[in-house]
Amino acid sequence: MKKLIIFTLFLCGMVNAQVFTGKGDQKFQVGANIQDHGTGIMVTYDRGLGKNFSVGLVSSYLLGVEEVLGEKPDFEDRFDLKARFNANIADVFNIEEKVDIYPGLDLGLKNFGGHLGARYYFTDGFGVFSEMQFPIAKYDSDVVGFEKYNNQFNFSIGASFNL
Repeated sequence: MKKLIIFTLFLCGMVNAQVFTGKGDQKFQVGANIQDHGTGIMVTYDRGLGKNFSVGLVSSYLLGVEEVLGEKPDFEDRFDLKARFNANIADVFNIEEKVDIYPGLDLGLKNFGGHLGARYYFTDGFGVFSEMQFPIAKYDSDVVGFEKYNNQFNFSIGASFNL
């Protein structure tokens, strides 16, 4: 068993190529956004600025939402836009070359938050992703009604593309 672990670590150490290639790398993702009281769509764009970090934008729009006290939410209640910073760390841990893991921070219209995501690429240009987003600091400490829609934990899953 000890030899198997050492051999596995040796093979992982030999893998250099990663899904995230560093400066100039561009990713586009589109997927489903799932959270309490609503589901919707989300899109992201990330551009590599260095070996292990990227910046980008994420936008979401809630399609299926619950009414609050008989009222339907307006566009601004359903929509969110955030600038984001990612630390692409798969190569730091010598993870398989088709995988990218990226924790990061978001600064958006509704809050300051964080995210943790992972991508898996089937080909050089197409893969799947999964991401969790969560608020760290809400702009309004007493969120009520529709303000809760974009100020809570959410989960996304969808398709990822290399540009």
